[in-house]
Amino acid sequence: MQRIALIALLVRDYDEALAFYIERLGFTLVEDTPQGAGKRWVVVRPPGSDAAILLARAVGGQADRIGDQSGGRVFLFLETDDFARDHGRMTAAGVRFLEPARHEPYGVVAVFEDLYGNRWDLIERTHP
Repeated sequence: MQRIALIALLVRDYDEALAFYIERLGFTLVEDTPQGAGKRWVVVRPPGSDAAILLARAVGGQADRIGDQSGGRVFLFLETDDFARDHGRMTAAGVRFLEPARHEPYGVVAVFEDLYGNRWDLIERTHP
């Protein structure tokens, strides 16, 4: 068996990233462990998910890639069992959606940006 457990996401600052992912997206903090020299192992995950995101503070030339790890394409896909609920909560929390919700053959979806400009899909699938 194999599974993707973590995806590293470049961030400018651990605490500002935590505030966004926890307060605006509603993710939970899995781990925040100091590793010395200002480095931390910071992991968040959506409620009910096995997959998680490692918030990795960019160093050196990596800073140029913050917010553009996928060349402007949708980078991450946040599935929900209730699009209207989560879209409403996220909008009220200040998450910036780039389009209105649209109905596709596979479900309801809308693109939003995280605090750095990475594009995400919020999606409720009609077929699992």
